[in-house]
Amino acid sequence: MNTRTLFLSPRVTATGHALADAARGRAMGVEVLREWRVPEEWRAAEGATLYAGPLFADAVAAGLGLGLLEAAPDWLARLPHELTRREIEFSTVAEARQLRRPVFVKPPNDKSFPARVYPDGSRLPGPDAVDDGTPVLVSDIVAFAMEYRLFLLDGEVRTGSRYLTHGELDVVPLDEDPRRAEVLDFAGRLASRYLPSAVVVDVGLLSDTEGAEWAVVEANAAWASGHYACDPAAVLDVVLHAARPEEEFGPADRTFLRPLPEVVRDQDSAGR
Repeated sequence: MNTRTLFLSPRVTATGHALADAARGRAMGVEVLREWRVPEEWRAAEGATLYAGPLFADAVAAGLGLGLLEAAPDWLARLPHELTRREIEFSTVAEARQLRRPVFVKPPNDKSFPARVYPDGSRLPGPDAVDDGTPVLVSDIVAFAMEYRLFLLDGEVRTGSRYLTHGELDVVPLDEDPRRAEVLDFAGRLASRYLPSAVVVDVGLLSDTEGAEWAVVEANAAWASGHYACDPAAVLDVVLHAARPEEEFGPADRTFLRPLPEVVRDQDSAGR
């Protein structure tokens, strides 16, 4: 592992700093990319890995020779009701704009517009801001009493953290949370549910239900997710697996590689 180099975006977050410290503890290199391009000396760097937001990752991943794992965009919509406790549809933003009821709408794997409850579809960003064909997840509105972030590697929870209680930030390591066993038990039901080998899954305990009902909140890319109170060393293990040289991915994971914008690939090829 000590031949690997962790690359960070220009704006280093608290998680970026925590991962950098964990990487240096393993004698890994750490580099901050100051621009939205990869300098010539770091192109296709041997053993590169990346922690960055989706837009920045799209700009530099090809230059670093990286593949990026993420859940399929329609993954949440394909889960059975017993795991989501709500109706979820994989659609387009154009179709969602036609809805005339309150719904929660989010882009599956990026932040092209805010993920939140919209009073109706007419309140979504217009075609001038978001292309009609942009995929979205449209779901019934539910309330979570508590929400937890889990970093999974090969179906196993490597580290976790509570991050919200009744919608308010409430950060506690999973190992110190009284509901740890319940969280892990529910997470065990997701291991074989068509996920990449390295991923983040957020789960939550529903409010206003009889008994303790757990549900999946969403899936996120490990290379772009905040760590809250998760163990940074364990988070780094997952990130190293989720963002690595593209040729290292086997057939099972290649299905989950994030498609990079063609313009980025073309520019990268021209620069080599």
